[in-house]
Amino acid sequence: MRRTAALVVAGLLLLVGCSDNPSSGDQGFVGSTGLIDRVAVADREPPGAVEGETLQGEQVSLDDFAGQVVVVNVWGSWCPPCRKEAPLLAEVARDLEDRDVAFLGINTRDSSRDQALAFERRFEVPYPSIYDSSGRTMLAFSGVLPPSAIPSTLVIDAEGRVAARILDEVPSARTLVQLVEDVQEGGA
Repeated sequence: MRRTAALVVAGLLLLVGCSDNPSSGDQGFVGSTGLIDRVAVADREPPGAVEGETLQGEQVSLDDFAGQVVVVNVWGSWCPPCRKEAPLLAEVARDLEDRDVAFLGINTRDSSRDQALAFERRFEVPYPSIYDSSGRTMLAFSGVLPPSAIPSTLVIDAEGRVAARILDEVPSARTLVQLVEDVQEGGA
């Protein structure tokens, strides 16, 4: 009986952490359409330090992409919506590679690198991901991302400020490309 109850609670916690209906509150975002929020240029702020070791053991930092628009995707191999959006993100990353757009993943809450590396191989992810099993890297986005918002995708402008966010799986390649193009053009 206790084991069944523990499994039910664990399942519910997993669902909450990978939810279709996160609560974001009032965090300065404008132009919300569902789970997509844009930040007015005048209201954009940089995140805290986003840095760490990649799944392949190399150091990477958001600062490494200074002057570029950067798409940051928070994911976990255990998350069904993350698995669903992974091929789309890989496709967009390859399509935007020549347009001065960088991608950076944050793999969170995976208990081993092996799980995350298998995910990257399976979905042919062409960009690096910070291995963040503890979820600490997400603290850099305090006030921007709820800690349970997995998957989430942020678009960082060329000045290193958060310009847009998607709280849930990316709905389409076109949606993400449009967000990136809007940010590149200086809009929200």
